[in-house]
Amino acid sequence: MQTMASAQIVTDSINGKKTERDERNVMLNASDANKPREIQIGLPSEDVNVYENGLPAVYSSAIHKLATHWRSDATLGNVGLMTPSESAITTGNVAYSVNAFSKLGQKEFKGVVNYHTNHFGWQNVDMNVSGGISEDWLYTAGVYQNFDPGSFDPKFSNFSDRTQLYRAGLTRLFNNRRGKLSLFYKFSKSNALGSMINAAPFIYVGDGSVKEIPGFHLGTSSYAPEGGRFQYMDVADGTMKSGRLGDFTDNKAHEAAILFDYTFNKGLKWTLNAKHTNAPSANYADFGGSNISEATAADALFTDNSKTPYTGLIEGRRAWLHLGKVQNALLTSELGKQANNHQWRLGMNEWFYYLDYRSSSFQWIGTVSEYPQILNRMESDGSKSKFRGFNELSPEYTKGYENKLAAYFTDNWQISPKFNLYYGGRLEYYRMSADQIPYSRYEGFHIGDTHTYVDNEGNTLSTENIQPRNVLKNKLNYAATVQLTYNITNTFGLTADGTIATRFPRINEYAGTGPTEEQYKRVTTPLLRGGLFYHTDWINLNSTVTYISKSNNIDQQNVTKPGTTQSKTTLLIYDIQTLGWTTSAEIDPFKGFHLHALFTYQKPTYNNYFIKSPFDGVADLNANGNIVKEIPQILVELDPSYNITPDLRVWLSFRYFGKTYANLTNALYFNGRWETFGGINWTVNKHLSLGATVVNFLNQKGASGTINGAELLSKEEAGKFKNHYMSGNYLRPFTLEFSASISF
Repeated sequence: MQTMASAQIVTDSINGKKTERDERNVMLNASDANKPREIQIGLPSEDVNVYENGLPAVYSSAIHKLATHWRSDATLGNVGLMTPSESAITTGNVAYSVNAFSKLGQKEFKGVVNYHTNHFGWQNVDMNVSGGISEDWLYTAGVYQNFDPGSFDPKFSNFSDRTQLYRAGLTRLFNNRRGKLSLFYKFSKSNALGSMINAAPFIYVGDGSVKEIPGFHLGTSSYAPEGGRFQYMDVADGTMKSGRLGDFTDNKAHEAAILFDYTFNKGLKWTLNAKHTNAPSANYADFGGSNISEATAADALFTDNSKTPYTGLIEGRRAWLHLGKVQNALLTSELGKQANNHQWRLGMNEWFYYLDYRSSSFQWIGTVSEYPQILNRMESDGSKSKFRGFNELSPEYTKGYENKLAAYFTDNWQISPKFNLYYGGRLEYYRMSADQIPYSRYEGFHIGDTHTYVDNEGNTLSTENIQPRNVLKNKLNYAATVQLTYNITNTFGLTADGTIATRFPRINEYAGTGPTEEQYKRVTTPLLRGGLFYHTDWINLNSTVTYISKSNNIDQQNVTKPGTTQSKTTLLIYDIQTLGWTTSAEIDPFKGFHLHALFTYQKPTYNNYFIKSPFDGVADLNANGNIVKEIPQILVELDPSYNITPDLRVWLSFRYFGKTYANLTNALYFNGRWETFGGINWTVNKHLSLGATVVNFLNQKGASGTINGAELLSKEEAGKFKNHYMSGNYLRPFTLEFSASISF
């Protein structure tokens, strides 16, 4: 999720782009140690927000996950941020975006080896060597190896994350170094368990807090079954197959890139960056849950090799197996120049993306315990089965491509010493051709099946042969931004900016039932900001009021009948709007000390959000005016650091997330929580640096995200769930990390 934030903007004197003042600790992520955190702007996250050399690190993380192909490693020269306005113009996506650039090499030989470990046994080695073959030839090569067992043993896999990255590059300098051409090759191989192990049961106290259930420790106990073996129905042809959960996390990708730039006379600079990525396996598995209840003998559930019915706590569990093949060919080119008091840029994107993807789903009933047992259910014919509901819950399929051809421009115009105007625009031709399966899902759903759909009274609506259908779209998207800065005095001034970006539904949004022709509408995201700034030698203060909204947001939601394990999938299209106030400060009160501080108050709400209940006896849901789930209304960031000596630095990072609602009706919520980090960095000498970091040093055991099975729970029913067993996501546990970096 993303919520509203503000950061100091500066102008890069080389390329005229508006960029972030620093990288805002983007790699300190309390939810996932292996990817950047999402700096929040008040809306659900669109997609991948990481770019390298002006190109997406992965085109879309909907299938090919970012962390399987990109890490902030030693092969990067620097990592910064693009503002939402800058990102809207250059990429079409309104979000704070990580902006990274590759090391190319230099005349002298340089090398670096980074090592990380923690008290759970994590081992991470990351190295890069670079240098010059001759005056005009440079090279660089890097290796990244991650062996992360996680904070508990999932039993069916040795590591929660095993990722390997290999990269090599060669650069040719020419025409007295006015130009350079670089060739890069990258190979990635990753197996990560991800969300299949990120859920846990807990007791919802009823006042926004949770407590651990007896025998289960949040963050250090596994809620994944020990064996990890299962049966499923392949949505592609209906065949029954079996496997292990750890076998469905394989990711491999090959990437070849060309980076070119040349500076002409009078400062005109041309850059052209292109790459091709082929990911023959882009796979992952998801877990989900429903309600936790007490099983009785009448439920006819049995543990393995037992003839006595199981009694005790149970939860209906579900899993999705995602199998994808991805290819993309991406090119971005820019011309830029400083001309008098204008710094202008013309650019283009030609981004092609091919996707061949399907997912299958299944359900089971498990005990509520560490390493839960998968229970056998007695069928009417006397047989027992562990797995059921094959492809009933949102199995997906799509095959096809999308292409973005865009032209954009920006101009940073210093109208007077006190008045600056930054403006830009983007026009994008978008073409998509996707095969989708536009039919409601049911148990046993698969391509090639013939199914009769009936209404609630049993009347036949239609008989369909389940086959893919092609959707072809040709559309124009656009984006525009205007940013004004006026210095009233040398230290005090006003800022205002407005950005709007549009897009149409993307290919991955057709993997489910997809929007119908009537539902196919332009997604529009306007962003308006205005505020004050005060800058001196020791303080940089900004205070801004922001409005942001998004129309026709598409979401495929699994909803559960309250108090049961019965679930259905529904396609939702709705609007979100957020009004907020943010104040941020960079403070240097005395030598060696620095403090970044941020406070945000916001109110993200749903509009046009309606769910027609698929269950008898459950009221329809009108969520208009409700606070958006998972997004807090209050945000606080405090990042103090102090250089005890020029070589010894201590730092802390506190992030407060206020009360967040855990379901659509705002009936259940989580209290505010602190995410905390702290560390010390010591530059021993020019060759050796050491560091130590503590994650979650307050040792908070809180839950986050949503509560499984509570989507339609009404406020009137919320009281029934006081001290009730539920399941959901949790914070990373207290972790001690150590690092060493050797430069040579």
